[in-house]
Amino acid sequence: MEIRTLLKNHRERVDSYLKACIDQDSIDPVLQSSMQYSLFNGGKRVRPTLVYMVNSMLGGTPEKADSAAAAIECLHSYSLVHDDLPAMDDDELRRGKPTCHIAYDEATAILAGDALQCLAFELISNDDQLADTIKVELIKQLCQASGHQGMVVGQSFDLRHVGKALTIDQLEAMHQHKTGALLCCAVMMGALVSNTASDAQQESLLAYAKAIGLAFQVQDDILDIEGESTVIGKPQGSDVDLNKPTYPALLGLEGAKIKLNQLHHDAVSALASFGPDASELIALADFIVQRDH
Repeated sequence: MEIRTLLKNHRERVDSYLKACIDQDSIDPVLQSSMQYSLFNGGKRVRPTLVYMVNSMLGGTPEKADSAAAAIECLHSYSLVHDDLPAMDDDELRRGKPTCHIAYDEATAILAGDALQCLAFELISNDDQLADTIKVELIKQLCQASGHQGMVVGQSFDLRHVGKALTIDQLEAMHQHKTGALLCCAVMMGALVSNTASDAQQESLLAYAKAIGLAFQVQDDILDIEGESTVIGKPQGSDVDLNKPTYPALLGLEGAKIKLNQLHHDAVSALASFGPDASELIALADFIVQRDH
C-alpha cells in the first residue's frame, strides 16, 4: 500500500480514538475545544503510525496499539502547544494556523497542554486490552522520552543556546533528545504492545528510530531553505533569519543532503533482519527524507 494511504489510514484510526476520548461533557467546554484544536490541526501522525506499523510487523492487532498510539500523539501535541508559548519559541503559526495561545489565550494554551499530557497516561492506564505489566512499561517509556532525559531537556538545551554556536555533536545531541526521543519511544511502544519482540529486534528497531529521528530534523532544516512557505506552514528561511543552529548552517546545504542520505541508508540497513516484513517501515523512512513539509 502507498505510504500516504497508510499514513491516512493510521491518522484516521488514531483521530477517531482520540475524538471519542475527548468528546464528553465538561464544566469548561473552552478547555475541551483548545485540546481538540491542538490535537486536530493537520499533523501527519508519524509517531502513532510508527506505533501501529511496528506492532503490525511483529504480529500485533491494531486494537492492542490504539491507546499507545493516541497517548504518544497527546504527548507530542502538548509539547508543541508549550513550545509555541511566548516564554518558549513565541510562535504565532503552527502548520499554517494560529498557535493555541493565539487562537485562545496564553493561560488556556498552558492548561490545554497540561491536560493533553495527563490524558496520555490516562489512556494507557485505562486500556483493558493490555496487561498491567505492559502498561507500566509503556508509561515508563513515555516518561523517559518526554521528561528530563528526553524531550524536555532537549528543549531546555535549545533555549539556553539561542544565538550560540553549536558543534555538530551538540546539535545532534539536542535533536536526539528534543525530537528523536519521542520517535524512538513510538517504535519501542509498538514493540511492547505486540508483546513478541526479542532483545535483538528491539535493538534493530531502536537503531532505525534513531536514524529517522535525525533524518526528520535534517529534512526540516533543508526545507527551511528550499521549501515553499505555503507548503511548510512557516516563512521560508525563518531559521536562518533567527540564526538558529541547523545542519545546513554547520555542514552546508549539500553537506546536509549527504547527511540525510546517510541517515536514510542507516535506517533501512537497521531493518535488514526483518526482511520483507519491514517494507512499511522502509516506506516511512523514504517518506521522511522525501517530504515537502
